[in-house]
Amino acid sequence: MDSQQAANAFQALSQETRVRLLRLLAGAGPSGMPAGELAARLSVPPSTLSFHLAALEQAGLVQSTRQGRQVIYAVRILGLRSLLGFVTETCCDGRPELCGDLARLLPEIDDAEVSTMSAAFNVLFLCTRNSARSIMAEAILEKIGKGRFNAYSAGSAPAPAPMPEVMDKLRALGHDMDRLRSKSWDEFMRPDAPRMDFIIALCDTPGESCPDIGEKALTGFWPLPDPALFTGTELERNVLLNQLYSALRRRLEIFCNLPFASLDRMAVKTRLDQIGASSPALA
Repeated sequence: MDSQQAANAFQALSQETRVRLLRLLAGAGPSGMPAGELAARLSVPPSTLSFHLAALEQAGLVQSTRQGRQVIYAVRILGLRSLLGFVTETCCDGRPELCGDLARLLPEIDDAEVSTMSAAFNVLFLCTRNSARSIMAEAILEKIGKGRFNAYSAGSAPAPAPMPEVMDKLRALGHDMDRLRSKSWDEFMRPDAPRMDFIIALCDTPGESCPDIGEKALTGFWPLPDPALFTGTELERNVLLNQLYSALRRRLEIFCNLPFASLDRMAVKTRLDQIGASSPALA
């Protein structure tokens, strides 16, 4: 663990509910507890609990596994030991064995284990056809948020395939194309689907609604024009496509730099809305 990882872990713990949550999970041991039971024991709404769990998971202090329809959370001993080890490794001028019982807290951890300690937020981008805007957003976030975010996209009425112009643009800009395909948001409503932390709608159609994909996800509305409706010459449409790409990338760079560990659920929701409202529309 380095100083930045330690700072992230302490940020995640700078909230009373999260401290109580971590203590409760520590008491449950490696078997962990279902999310519903945690919410009941702590007397907090499930949506609020889910957000706090996501922050602790992002900091590497909690891990989750799916067992049938339940999600079980457990304290991540490796993460706790790494944090304690980092804080105490300089004890007694670098000789922690002189600190008695404190030395037993210090971990012997393989570097490969530490590199996989942090969990990633799952982000789902939506637009009607899942052929342009949401495809772009998925590709951009996968590139700039690698290791911290897992990006997905879907649509309410998906096209047979992404727009060729969009795929050509992403390919030219060096994005990974292997996972990009148009698909229905029904895929993310299945019991075995990844749990979403964020759902961001990119449609500029009034009244377009998001699906109910779990109570955990925070939703954002970032309206952007549909490239399928771009008109003019090939050069003019290409300029508009470049502007769309730039607008999405600016928003996602701001999103990636939000201090998630130190913000509560409502604060993150406010930031999401601000990102969608502050970016200028395309000409």
